[in-house]
Amino acid sequence: MSLNSLGAKTTLRVGETTYDMYALSAVDGLEKLPYALKVLAENLLRNEDGANITADQIRSLANWDPDAEPSDEIQFTPARVVMQDFTGVPCVVDLATMREAVTEQGGDPTSINPQVPAEMVIDHSVQIDVFGEPTALERNMDIEYERNRERYQFLRWGQGAFDNFRVVPPGTGIVHQVNLEYLARTVFVNTDGDVPVAYPDTCVGTDSHTTMVNGLGVLGWGVGGIEAEAAMLGQPVSMLIPRVVGFKLTGEIPAGATATDVVLTITQMLREHGVVGKFVEFYGEGVAAVPLANRATIGNMSPEFGSTAAIFPIDAETISYLRLTGRSDEQLALIEAYAKAQGLWHDPAREARYSEYLELDLSTVVPSIAGPKRPQDRIELSAAKTAWREALPSYLSGDAGVDPQLGRPSREVEVTIDGEATTIDHGIVAIASITSCTNTSNPSVMLAAGLLAKNAVERGLRSKPWVKTSMAPGSQVVTDYYRSAGLWDALNTLGFNLVGYGCTTCIGNSGPIIPEVHDGVVDNDLTVVSVLSGNRNFEGRINPDVKMNYLASPPLVIAYALAGTMDHDFATQPLGTDAEGNDVYLADIWPSNEDVQAVVDSSITREMYLEDYADVFAGDERWRSLDAPTGDTFAWNEDSTYVRKAPFFDDMTPEPEPVSDIQGARVLLKLGDSVTTDHISPAGAFAQATPAGRYLSEHGVERRDFNSYGSRRGNHEVMMRGTFANIRIKNQLLDGVEGGFTRDFTREGGPQAYVYDAAQNYQAQGVPLVVLGGKEYGSGSSRDWAAKGTLLLGVKAVIAESFERIHRSNLIGMGVLPLQFPAGESADSLGLDGTEVFSLTGIEALNDGVTPRTVHVQATRADGRDIEFDAVVRIDTPGEADYYRNGGILSYVLRQLAHRD
Repeated sequence: MSLNSLGAKTTLRVGETTYDMYALSAVDGLEKLPYALKVLAENLLRNEDGANITADQIRSLANWDPDAEPSDEIQFTPARVVMQDFTGVPCVVDLATMREAVTEQGGDPTSINPQVPAEMVIDHSVQIDVFGEPTALERNMDIEYERNRERYQFLRWGQGAFDNFRVVPPGTGIVHQVNLEYLARTVFVNTDGDVPVAYPDTCVGTDSHTTMVNGLGVLGWGVGGIEAEAAMLGQPVSMLIPRVVGFKLTGEIPAGATATDVVLTITQMLREHGVVGKFVEFYGEGVAAVPLANRATIGNMSPEFGSTAAIFPIDAETISYLRLTGRSDEQLALIEAYAKAQGLWHDPAREARYSEYLELDLSTVVPSIAGPKRPQDRIELSAAKTAWREALPSYLSGDAGVDPQLGRPSREVEVTIDGEATTIDHGIVAIASITSCTNTSNPSVMLAAGLLAKNAVERGLRSKPWVKTSMAPGSQVVTDYYRSAGLWDALNTLGFNLVGYGCTTCIGNSGPIIPEVHDGVVDNDLTVVSVLSGNRNFEGRINPDVKMNYLASPPLVIAYALAGTMDHDFATQPLGTDAEGNDVYLADIWPSNEDVQAVVDSSITREMYLEDYADVFAGDERWRSLDAPTGDTFAWNEDSTYVRKAPFFDDMTPEPEPVSDIQGARVLLKLGDSVTTDHISPAGAFAQATPAGRYLSEHGVERRDFNSYGSRRGNHEVMMRGTFANIRIKNQLLDGVEGGFTRDFTREGGPQAYVYDAAQNYQAQGVPLVVLGGKEYGSGSSRDWAAKGTLLLGVKAVIAESFERIHRSNLIGMGVLPLQFPAGESADSLGLDGTEVFSLTGIEALNDGVTPRTVHVQATRADGRDIEFDAVVRIDTPGEADYYRNGGILSYVLRQLAHRD
């Protein structure tokens, strides 16, 4: 119940229904805010309680200074939480463990329930084991259930045990597309009271690409599973009122360019501008001309350019999309009436004040790709061959001499595939995958890919035999409109058969490359590439055999499958010849914008969405026939290698122990710039010799059944062994070594060891650990295990030049202290090589309710010389200080619940 001290509560009549609402017009200044801040303002008005959320917070938002640096803290209460299964399973494990902890303290286990709607879409577990054939979907799903039965049984238990928790079963689609097409309300209605309350739909999600729903005017962003659990349990998200970047769009996308090219251009622009921790809001006359699918594509990439959210306002295009995707007439009427009443309806003539301004004329966008290892590294397609050749030498080992005929390094290897001899070399496209939430939600690029495939087949072109091709749509609706447009046959002819509905290659579930290609690559140390229509191409993410990864639009994925190599210039080199022997170039088969739009208009209907989402939570026979346990608490199986009781509440005391300074710490890893959460906690496959592989082997799991790190996130034993285990991570404590290794200073001379093994030795001797990092530490996915694993390895603090937003928050959420080097300084500039012994003092001030601005760091070298500096404490809000004092957000919430009872 809101205090309503500012008199904002009023009513809204829509048709025959009257709703309560909290009017922004009640407080002077709120009407001038950018759209996203208006949504936050309503959130504060409605949830004002005089304690966590006060009238002063509302006034500080009304008086927002767009030019000031963020300093005012507010508490944001999302309407709902959305999860995918990789990050969602650990959330449910933690909730199940919390129920046990409450029971052990004499409480009621059913007091642990999501307090807001929590919805999980199982989309991250399907792997492309079978491809290029009509039965690929069914066979991959059979394998998926076989691998993940324990996890799915656990989720079926959670579906029945927890109130306010719903699960969309496997084989439905990608979480963000399901969110966009079905789960999102745009305007939420709470019917708990006598009169329904209408308010903006807002959400946080356990996947960083939750921002995709920003395209619908829904304010939401990715948080770690740690923050998501707290939000589910009724805890507001503590945040500073952010700076808002106004991004003006003008013009129209030219012929030959796609929405993917637009988003890669925007990603590059915003990365270069610097938007970490900021909101990006699109405005201007050009907004109305941007289709909703393109808005969602742009919103989806928000984590890639670093912003918290990238939002479009509500307008007529929003309503048209919601109508197409099956929302009711009553809901559409409410959304339009509410948005207009609150000043949330887009008025291109009204320009809000923004903190910073950018502009893009869409007519200047050109076809592009991004790579070979970061989404912001955009390359114009016309320069792609040259850029690949320039990047290649840094990926080669040994003699990288230039072949005089080719003008580049070459190592040709003959392989036999399906009885035919062929030659592979550096730069071959080993994987071409149409996958991921970013693009498979967008009919224009998906149908462009289908039309290009049709044109290619008609001209006699085929994918090269060494390319593993795949199609993993974001929802079943894509399949419907491909059938309606008559494009499936051509896609299948080129090997782009349906392999699953889920986040496959983009999350590292690409499956093995063609066996003969694998042997040729591994035996001859070839540097080969993947091309995918995804949003992430970080090192080691896509496939362990593939060193270079490029993001591209769906039609360009097909084009590269036809070319078969990155060493190809589409403008000057043909893709092949037709039946008459004429050269066929990409321009000859590329569909026009008019052709694509005509197929979009004729192939997609509202009925497709209504039918596909009619019974979305029921699942297929595989899901319904799972033998799921029942009961208020989960019966843990001690033999399970998938789901184990989380250790985070072991020995938890009723009151938090005082925090202490860190003495005698060693450096576990010294890392460079742009270390991602993929580097810290990889999601893909792992080898038998790794600590995680050894653990599973010791527990009787065959190598073929290892599955992936992502699928085993419900087992802390696997995940802590996989922390800092990415095959491409470079620990600067070691020279020229890649992978999850470090130096173990508990042994004489500090020999090389696996990170996990060294951490165990340090813990046995009571030695605390620190990690040294560079710029943008923890960028990438909102991966809670990157923080959980760091904690379980015994790391007490991470000292970096800068942090990405979510990972910094997650570290605090697990009781790990994030610290930054003094401005302009780094580990290298200070002379730190990672062999020092560290002492950090000043942390204990937190026990007195004071968050110190800095802590003093003293690093003592082996020769006795000290290096001293003051590190900036990145605990940014009082709420975060409470979490840190409690040893993390989950312990804080559990203690709050215990005190409440």
